[in-house]
Amino acid sequence: MQTKEPWFPKFKPYTGNLDTTPVQIDEYLPAGKSLVLGLQHAFAMFGATVLAPLLMGFDPNLTIFITGIGTILFFLITGGRLPSYLGSSFAFIGAVVAVTGYTGVGANPNIALALGGTIVCGIVYALIGLLVIKTGTAWIEKLMPPIVTGVIVMIIGLNLAPVAIKSVSANNFDSWMALLTIICISVIAVFTRGMVRRLLLLLGLVSSYALYFIIANVMGFGTPIDFTKVGEATWFGLPTFHSPTFDLNAIMLIAPVAIILVAENLGHFKAVSAMTGKNLSPYMGRGFLADGVCTTLSASVGGTGMTTYAENIGVMAVTKVYSTTVFVFAGVFAILLGLSPKFGAVISTIPVALLGGASIVVFGLITVAGAKIWVDNKVDFTKNSTLIIGAVCLIMGTGNYSLHIGSFDLGGIGTATLAAILLNLFLSRGEEKTADMTTAVESSETKIAHS
Repeated sequence: MQTKEPWFPKFKPYTGNLDTTPVQIDEYLPAGKSLVLGLQHAFAMFGATVLAPLLMGFDPNLTIFITGIGTILFFLITGGRLPSYLGSSFAFIGAVVAVTGYTGVGANPNIALALGGTIVCGIVYALIGLLVIKTGTAWIEKLMPPIVTGVIVMIIGLNLAPVAIKSVSANNFDSWMALLTIICISVIAVFTRGMVRRLLLLLGLVSSYALYFIIANVMGFGTPIDFTKVGEATWFGLPTFHSPTFDLNAIMLIAPVAIILVAENLGHFKAVSAMTGKNLSPYMGRGFLADGVCTTLSASVGGTGMTTYAENIGVMAVTKVYSTTVFVFAGVFAILLGLSPKFGAVISTIPVALLGGASIVVFGLITVAGAKIWVDNKVDFTKNSTLIIGAVCLIMGTGNYSLHIGSFDLGGIGTATLAAILLNLFLSRGEEKTADMTTAVESSETKIAHS
């Protein structure tokens, strides 16, 4: 009789040499080393996790606080089987901007609409997770092969390009400051190494912020940074919570983001599986369920949708430390950081031009990440079906082509995502049948020629 696997692995202390031997998922380090590694993971996610809510008009303080709680919940729900940090997801930006009409300045006045849609998206995602726990991941991989997942990821970045450009086009000064931000991030990305490179968004923003301060506050060009709110803010206090509003049109626009999250996290979990040399497929359903539950809980109080973070996978690739207990320390640190209104006030002083420059880099990196999926999986573009899926869906998503079902608007990303999945199911099957018929005809002709 086969015994049922316990929810948590039997964690054991690490006894190897950190310089030569990886720390496996079910191993733990002493508290001091775990704390330092946890802080490193918190810093790695920091730049993107702060930037995503700012681009949607959400409260970054609340988002940091919720991602800390979410990361600890992810550890519990997955049974400590999947090493990951849950940060704010960029996949929601296009849908949230479309639903709320957010212009990129200040707090989002229609945040409640976005929260309602995000809650439902999280529920849909969690249900997919339960289904995967029951049936496995094979059907998802068939439904969303690399040609589909690649195009979905690319669409997210391309669809958001107009938003990024508009945010830095208010005046000539803002345009130059955005370019300065891009240069700062690019220099860190190319000319640095190790952990500094992993923090390219955070350090790039800090560098451009310092230069902006010198140019605007010291030299008198452009609009100076106002530090009044920083002085007024307290060091400790709860972040501001928000309540959701459930609107059917908003739900129809945001709920399909669950499909994008499945594609994104499937790739992340596979990457971790390859790095650790462990088969993590049996636990992917848990990962989807945990991310969905945490996304719903986050949006219930005013936070963004959540996802596992590639930044932290990069840290694991560098450190070779895959212990899931390290992420509990990272979550605790994020919670403490989110409980500081002073920190939130500092974040609110970042000029729009700098955020716009950072968003150009981020949206571009998302787009290239989609293309990388095609390259890494050697997608065959000699097939007409592959060409059509990629070509049609990229243009639909980039041009924000949107289908309406009655009064419901699927949005550009949602429409292109749906089109990619349906075209793949229809065209790939048709091409297989055509190939089979061609093979049969050629075989018959060969037999006739030899008779």
